[in-house]
Amino acid sequence: MATFLLFAFVFASQVIGGFNTKLPPPSSYGNTITILSIDGGGIKGIVPSVVLGHLEKALKFESNDEKAALADYFDVIAGTSTGGLIATMLAAPSLSDPSRPAFTAKQILQFYLDFGPSIFNQTEASGWNQTTQGPQFNGRFLHAKAREILGETRLSDALTNLVIPTFDIQKVHPIIFSSFKLDDVPSLDVKLSDISIGTSAAPSLLPPYYFKDGDNEFHLVDGGIAAGSPSLVAVSEVVQELNEKISHFIPVNPNKPIKV
Repeated sequence: MATFLLFAFVFASQVIGGFNTKLPPPSSYGNTITILSIDGGGIKGIVPSVVLGHLEKALKFESNDEKAALADYFDVIAGTSTGGLIATMLAAPSLSDPSRPAFTAKQILQFYLDFGPSIFNQTEASGWNQTTQGPQFNGRFLHAKAREILGETRLSDALTNLVIPTFDIQKVHPIIFSSFKLDDVPSLDVKLSDISIGTSAAPSLLPPYYFKDGDNEFHLVDGGIAAGSPSLVAVSEVVQELNEKISHFIPVNPNKPIKV
């Protein structure tokens, strides 16, 4: 999996007024789009979980709202590999109150502490070496746990926009599960559990993940194959959305002259 890095992007412009988030942030910063991008790293997902826990705590304090969550403050949450799992958990709605996230950052940290040893079972991997065929871990525990905690929730149910890269080894091209693409590509509206398992399927560590949703088949491996850091992918998705919805927004493209 890709080495862990955590980026919090603020993408701002005076020409992007009218961009609609699923859940507007409680404080107003004008024409600003916020993107949280979380890289991969397997069990090192503990690290961004700790950082995000401190950020969430600060947001609760500053807003004087104990229910404040990261999904309230970020227009887009992007994640690759284990970062994709964290992203889906941050944006998944609670079963008891669908307007609020199912997990806090603190609970996500506890998830890694409680279940990390079972996901990456060292006894299971003890006989593995570079010449062994197949992955170190069978992934069954991760698959079951992801389905348990994320249930039937789909991409369209997320409380904020998600952008999660994966790579389809049968089609031999990236598949970006993006909230922004759902209107044009409804086949991307699959379960968050399937997305999180697919983007976490790191070659040599976990097996490729096959699943079928309706008539659509997916054969996915780690999102790091497509984008080790999903930051630029997330920014690209936002720019495309703006370009389609705001006629006077002109993205910078060095290959084409800008027409005013």
